[in-house]
Amino acid sequence: MQDHQDATLAKNLNAFHLWGIAVGLVISGEYFGWSYGWATAGTLGFLVTTVVVAAMYVAFIFSFTELTTAIPQAGGPFAYSHRAFGPVGGAIAGFATLIEFVFAPPAIALAIGAYLNVQFPGLDPKHAALGAYVVFVLLNIAGVRIAATFELFVTLLAVGELLVFMGVVSPAFSWTNFAANGWSGAAHFSIASIGGIFAAIPFAIWFFLAIEGVAMAAEEAREPRRTIPIAYIAGILTLTALAFGVMIFAGGSGNWKALSNLNDPLPQAMKSVVGTSSGWLHMLVWLGLFGLIASFHGIIMGYARQIFALSRAGYLPAIFARVHPRFRTPHVATVAGGVVGVAAIYSDSLVGIAGQSLTASIVTMSVFGALVMYMMSMASLFRLRSAEPGLDRPYRAPLYPFAPGFALAMAVVALAAMIYYNGAIFLVFLALMLVAVVTALLLNRPGRRPLPSSG
Repeated sequence: MQDHQDATLAKNLNAFHLWGIAVGLVISGEYFGWSYGWATAGTLGFLVTTVVVAAMYVAFIFSFTELTTAIPQAGGPFAYSHRAFGPVGGAIAGFATLIEFVFAPPAIALAIGAYLNVQFPGLDPKHAALGAYVVFVLLNIAGVRIAATFELFVTLLAVGELLVFMGVVSPAFSWTNFAANGWSGAAHFSIASIGGIFAAIPFAIWFFLAIEGVAMAAEEAREPRRTIPIAYIAGILTLTALAFGVMIFAGGSGNWKALSNLNDPLPQAMKSVVGTSSGWLHMLVWLGLFGLIASFHGIIMGYARQIFALSRAGYLPAIFARVHPRFRTPHVATVAGGVVGVAAIYSDSLVGIAGQSLTASIVTMSVFGALVMYMMSMASLFRLRSAEPGLDRPYRAPLYPFAPGFALAMAVVALAAMIYYNGAIFLVFLALMLVAVVTALLLNRPGRRPLPSSG
């Protein structure tokens, strides 16, 4: 068994790499998934939801960065909650994060498979999703610098494509189109509109889900106390601008109702503006794959580091903390998360439980993990400010305690709304969390594999 002292990761990432990871983790959310919020809340209702969720994420990231720079460890939220609340808190945050990052990739892989199936009808989407896992698991094992450089490349392509989309459809933009019957299908706001606004929360979260994954690359960052704040702040500002730009330009380019139940709202919006034979449309359809790949690849990086950190601390079997002797990457953890993801792709059990599509069920499960992690992280920030006032904090959360308090309160509200509208999936999530946390605490031996220092 590899000694935990040897479980160290190579420090190869600069601020630009980290920005690429931050944006790349999330950017598939700008391409698909969010438009279902229109079906629930209408364009104006969903705009309200997105404004509030974006405010939550901005407050969260500006606060979360304090934790990441003070405790730059691969476990991210697990490490912060462990330090703030001990083994139980660490286990709750760690496994909530793991559920978020293990369940998000199969949803994106299924989207990749569905996209390729459109171009190649004979290709089974699930087999294509399996192929995506094989390729990007191997790429992640090959080395963090190679993986991060590839992530940066595809992220830049995906960002550029979104800017091109906004530019191409802008001549057709009309606020009248965007606002037409924009309150859950009605022309005016009413009490009924409030329900749609709350029900649309998961689709607004999909715009930003997983940006916190940069924290899991902290041990592989050069000068993390300087580079991580740059990456996080630039990343959340980039994503916020893209989210609102894409949503508003797509909705104002034509009939938004025709886009509200589609997995490909951007190509369909562009098609209504430039026609089916336009070269711009073909470019968007083909390059749209890069947005999915960027998030898929980046989240694999994230789940591997979370499994690695939980194993190194004794919450998972020691084998998952092994680091490849040549590439210095957590290769066993990378493969293990891939196995779970592939099993989710080929399982229809969640569909029967939730009455949703497989992709929707997986996304919902991932969002539950994210919201629990957000709550634990903000609670850890408050706890550590009180318990360890002398902790070296190279970056301090602005507007403390109001910004982290707002992020915490909004995460609680969002979780309550998610439970109300997705009770069956929440029960599955809760069962997984209970089994994972209780088993980890029973197996863990205090001090068996201590967390590394935060220096």
